[in-house]
Amino acid sequence: MKKDIRYAIIGCGLIGRKRLACLQKGQLAVACDVQRERAEQLVAQAGAGVTMTDYREAVTSPDVDAVIVCTLNSQLAPITLEAIRAGKHVLVEKPGAISLQEMDALIAAQNEKKVAVRVGFNHRYHPALQRARELVNAGECGPLMFIRARYGHGGRVGYDREWRADPAQSGGGELIDQGVHLIDLSRWFLGEFTSVEGHAVTSFWDMPVDDNAFLNLRTEQGQTAFLHVSCTEWKNLFSFEIYGRNAKLHIEGLGGSYGMEKLHFYKMLPEMGPPETTAWEYPRGDQSWAMELRLFEEDIRQGRTPDAGLAEARAALDVVNTIYRKSGYPTL
Repeated sequence: MKKDIRYAIIGCGLIGRKRLACLQKGQLAVACDVQRERAEQLVAQAGAGVTMTDYREAVTSPDVDAVIVCTLNSQLAPITLEAIRAGKHVLVEKPGAISLQEMDALIAAQNEKKVAVRVGFNHRYHPALQRARELVNAGECGPLMFIRARYGHGGRVGYDREWRADPAQSGGGELIDQGVHLIDLSRWFLGEFTSVEGHAVTSFWDMPVDDNAFLNLRTEQGQTAFLHVSCTEWKNLFSFEIYGRNAKLHIEGLGGSYGMEKLHFYKMLPEMGPPETTAWEYPRGDQSWAMELRLFEEDIRQGRTPDAGLAEARAALDVVNTIYRKSGYPTL
């Protein structure tokens, strides 16, 4: 592997620009988008690279070591599969695929080609969640009992006519969108879920996909994740509470419209009563994208299996599929 990993970014919209901002000068080899002008804008921003409109040409380019896939959900798996088959490493946005069949094809191809495939669960790398994980790993909370989490936004005028409201392009609604982040984070802290209960509904928006989902997930040891995701939140919200036998952690905010990212650590005292409280604030902006890319490059250089990778994405997608089946939505 050359010292500097060179990338093709496929999908040059908002997320493509976020990914580009994490690259070093000269790392962008190819910008690919069905709208060439968007690819040209990305190349102009990077000051290097060539533009393409055919992702097959991009993923087979000899100038490309790794591919970042930032397209609509329906195109994530087909492009990732072509990139894997071309022997490229891949960073693909969540959910990574819109069906378990697609995901299983990616896993089989990765096992054959032995490339690194990381799925964009960047919320793991927000500083409050990283600090929370450190505290849990250090035993500061004691054995974990349950998680309670909420994540949502309020949409916008015309939201129910955008691509996310079309199941052929999105694979589903709020649950497969923001919901997979909460599922992944809960699994990251608690482990595998052996019981999946809950339901998804369309409460407000005029669309055939869900705008709210309510989940009750349990591990084999009986630990519970109680989750609510919503695009009828009206005021953007992120709240993730981790309850241990000795302490509670509460992460809130993600920066921007979600409010300043904060972590509160509530330590139980021997006499119980009001806890000892420590709080951290993270006002310096979202560095999770950059950290995720750095870990992806370490995956490549060390030949290690990414975490979060396709296995983690499949586990989240399996939960989504179960809830959609129970709720009468098309399964994945």
